[in-house]
Amino acid sequence: MSITALNIAVLTVSDTRTDENDTSGHLLQKAVEEAGHHLVAKDIVKDDVYVLRAVVSAWIADTNINAILVTGGTGFTTRDSTPEALSVLFDKDVEGFGELFRYLSYQEIGTSTVQSRAFAGIANHTGIFCMPGSTGACKTAWNGILKDQLDSSHKPCNFVGHFTQHLN
Repeated sequence: MSITALNIAVLTVSDTRTDENDTSGHLLQKAVEEAGHHLVAKDIVKDDVYVLRAVVSAWIADTNINAILVTGGTGFTTRDSTPEALSVLFDKDVEGFGELFRYLSYQEIGTSTVQSRAFAGIANHTGIFCMPGSTGACKTAWNGILKDQLDSSHKPCNFVGHFTQHLN
């Protein structure tokens, strides 16, 4: 069976990151490409509800994009607004993503993981996976969840069929 390569966008949410110091975005970009997927868009936006919604809404509407990986804005500071900005766009929530992320993260950072509001959903056959902004958290999410769930050969199930329905 051949592996289906997905078209994936990476979005970093930060008031301070630039392309030069966006270690989380670069880690996700490299992971996507090493897994055989196509990076079709990458951006950095300020932590602003309406800017986030605008960028992700455009990507959701783009039938060429199968999945969106969002890093940052999932904490509890007054500027962290990724859950509030994006969860309203979902057709379906993927509750298990946040639960599993926090389980895996607990093994690495202990109870500090309760401050993560990692979450995911599906909109217009596009997977949106939102994780904390730290490079370690992105590595945990990719290696512990996303690498397998975005792999069409992963059994007993994966997300690929849900994100490529518009291509069939």
